[in-house]
Amino acid sequence: MKLPFAITLDPGSSRHNHTGAWRTQRPVYVDRLPPCNATCPAGENIQHWLFLAESGDYRAAWEAILADNPLPAVMGRACYHTCETACNRAKVDEAVGIHAIERFLGDLAIEHKWPAPPCAPATGKKVLVIGAGPSGLAAAYHLARLGHAVTIRDAMPRAGGMMRYGIPRYRLPREIVDAEIQRIVDLGVTLELGVRVDDLPGAIAAGGFDACFAAVGAHLAKRIDLPAPDATRILDAIGLLREIEQGGVAPLLGRRVVVYGGGNTALDVARTARRMGAADAVIVYRRTQAEMPAHEDELREALEEGVQVRWLSTVASLGDGDITIEKMRMTLAGPVPTGEFETIAGDTLVLALGQAVDLAPLRAVPGVAFTRDGSVEVDGALMTGHPGLFCGGDMVPAERTITVAVGHGKKAARHIDAYLRGTTYAPAPKHAPATLERLNPWYYSDAERTVQPQLEMARRQGTFEEVHGGLDTSTALFEARRCLSCGNCFECDNCFGVCPDNAVIKLGPGLGFRIDLDFCKGCGLCAKECPCGAIDMIAEQT
Repeated sequence: MKLPFAITLDPGSSRHNHTGAWRTQRPVYVDRLPPCNATCPAGENIQHWLFLAESGDYRAAWEAILADNPLPAVMGRACYHTCETACNRAKVDEAVGIHAIERFLGDLAIEHKWPAPPCAPATGKKVLVIGAGPSGLAAAYHLARLGHAVTIRDAMPRAGGMMRYGIPRYRLPREIVDAEIQRIVDLGVTLELGVRVDDLPGAIAAGGFDACFAAVGAHLAKRIDLPAPDATRILDAIGLLREIEQGGVAPLLGRRVVVYGGGNTALDVARTARRMGAADAVIVYRRTQAEMPAHEDELREALEEGVQVRWLSTVASLGDGDITIEKMRMTLAGPVPTGEFETIAGDTLVLALGQAVDLAPLRAVPGVAFTRDGSVEVDGALMTGHPGLFCGGDMVPAERTITVAVGHGKKAARHIDAYLRGTTYAPAPKHAPATLERLNPWYYSDAERTVQPQLEMARRQGTFEEVHGGLDTSTALFEARRCLSCGNCFECDNCFGVCPDNAVIKLGPGLGFRIDLDFCKGCGLCAKECPCGAIDMIAEQT
């Protein structure tokens, strides 16, 4: 019997006839923004370096972090890891221990003395950075990598800013800070310590600098007036931590220390007092635990170490060996006094009520404006009203954390680079978010989060040894492989394997795939089976 039509086979292919005309929708490969990346104040491409880490290429992973953040060993310890709060895996079981992996990579680089990637050719431009804290160091690093000559000036005798003078050693060992700073200096950055800049325009002109980034830390303590027979028994938290770092004031604390405040600095001081021999370290906080701005983990560890907290209380006066506190009551307008007083033992009162920045060097600079809360006004490029003068870190309106400061340093460096080249810097637009609902992690299996080792309690209370230990090679690899790879193709071949029409074409390692639209009939199976949500189905144009 003769057929009414002819069938022509495609030699060397199992596809017999084109089916593209059947489609009402087509698949397209997309990149989505993982929630960890989206919430990182330093702008790290976390999913990318986790992918490299889970492949076992630790140096490549570390260098991928350095593209955004030159302080991974510091950040892995001192960052409050908002990336983990946002992690999609946290909605499944527990978040990936991103900070622990970052710390492992940073420590590995220090151990093996890996240098930073080489700098671009010299541009002949000079930049002055005021402040050797995390923001100034980050800016100097990125500017040096871009080929500019950078000089950092800082009034303190050692570099590090609040990393050194505001965070105790049990959280951030100084050899880690020193090693990561040295790597930046090794790029050719000039570090001038013990040099206070009071005349900023004069310093810029005298040094022949083409631009300046000011990132002075919040080293000035906020104080309140309290009735006290001996004002020397009232200390400020930042000053105390700075003096301890420099080797002083230990005998002045006494056996019973009261800390007034509810932030992380208050917890640092109370935990430090315990390590320095205080039998009692009591935090007085005027609100409830739910409203305490300090990090939850820091509070938990402080309580473990014997620190006490008096909630809904405020300090009224300081006596001779005791402190009077007043009980507070929460209302819709906030805490209000009750008129009920109590006396507690206290040899020393430490005020941890916040910090301010010394803006004196900028007050006389033409064009620089200030906000009501004592910050410097900057535009979207972090530039002040004075051309070529940029500010970041604690000096500008933002959350005061190391991660935010590092992000400011990177952002400022990119805009300063553009300013020096006579152009403008425009960051790439962000992709749409990679939500958990888009994922189909068929590769997912139960794997509990790796727990970092902790120093035993006796040594936590009596020494400044680091409380948290790091991961090793095997546990870091295991933890990195818990990542769900949200939003971006990692070439698992799932789309290639499930396509009923052989319409998915492999382009080779690292090149991804393409869709042969002559044979794709738009069934959407590839999109449904993509584990990381990296395929969208879009309507065909009619």
